[in-house]
Amino acid sequence: MSSLARLDERSSLSEKLLLVHDAISARLPFIHRASVAIYDAQTDHLKTLLDSSASGPTLSNYQARLAETPSLQELAASGSPRIVNDLAAFEDSEAPHTQRILASGFRSSYTMPMVFDRVFYGFVFFNSRDKNRFSGEVTAQLDPFARLLALMVVSEFRTLGRLSAATRTLRHITMRRDCETGAHLERMSRFARLIASELAGFFRLNDEYIEHVFLFAPMHDIGKIAIPDSILLKPGPLDAKEMALMQSHAEKGLEIVDYMLNEFDLSHLVHVEVLRNIVRHHHEWVNGAGYPRGLRGSEIPLEARIVATADVFDALTSPRPYKPAWSNNEAFAELRAQSGRKLDPLCVEALVKHRDEVEALQVQFCEPELA
Repeated sequence: MSSLARLDERSSLSEKLLLVHDAISARLPFIHRASVAIYDAQTDHLKTLLDSSASGPTLSNYQARLAETPSLQELAASGSPRIVNDLAAFEDSEAPHTQRILASGFRSSYTMPMVFDRVFYGFVFFNSRDKNRFSGEVTAQLDPFARLLALMVVSEFRTLGRLSAATRTLRHITMRRDCETGAHLERMSRFARLIASELAGFFRLNDEYIEHVFLFAPMHDIGKIAIPDSILLKPGPLDAKEMALMQSHAEKGLEIVDYMLNEFDLSHLVHVEVLRNIVRHHHEWVNGAGYPRGLRGSEIPLEARIVATADVFDALTSPRPYKPAWSNNEAFAELRAQSGRKLDPLCVEALVKHRDEVEALQVQFCEPELA
């Protein structure tokens, strides 16, 4: 069976990239690496996503501002591919990604921007350890593979974007009945990405997993749309019956997500279990006292532990009708106080370690009325 024929099978984008690279290698054995970076327009960052290097990703868990990479910025604007047949021309570059590519022994490259409907999504890269490999004949053979990779990546992210849009629509219809704002969701999802990125080496997380945690984090509390106003908006403490109804939002959220996945025909997506785990388990405590199942420690899916830490921190540092915003010092101290009891210690320390990035995100994604 051709490796490309197996693209119809249920597999991750990382696995599909390897299948495409196998098909390329059968024709062009001197192509030693294929990779994909995606673009976050809100922060102007290019982020590594996929890498087929035989010895493991040459560049992973890495991001750089497009504005600080003029050559790639020019490519993104033009939408045209670029050939570099001798990467020695970039030896004086101080960019970490350039230095890593050179240090890994790659000597030539072919780069194609992913542009669909005039929207820039990122880049597909091909590298060879040989110089002068990207002739017109070679690039003509590579172009269909580059477009296939781009189509797969953009198609999946557009699909996930529709799911996210459906979630936002549900929240809008219910007039965002809780106090979670769009800015809160933007911040906490990026805090979750910071945590996942810091833990990538310890848990051997790939870029594709990290990106899905980032994409799915804002959907964590979707179940709250099923909670009555009398409970959701109650200014005082909840009684035992009301608390049980409030806590049911985790299971109700899972029901909503499963319904949406079925209606949008998305159950085939490989990483939907990450979404389901985030929605269902983000209120589990590492000491077993959380809900809905009372999971303990590593029984709680990692993605849920990550999102719980990000969500608690942003809730503490955000103003609410019942409290003012805490300072970052107070919030970090509270995270550490809850470490090992409610929150995963590794997740807590991962966020604390990135305080500078946290504060930059707080400035960029501040509440509209505070802007």
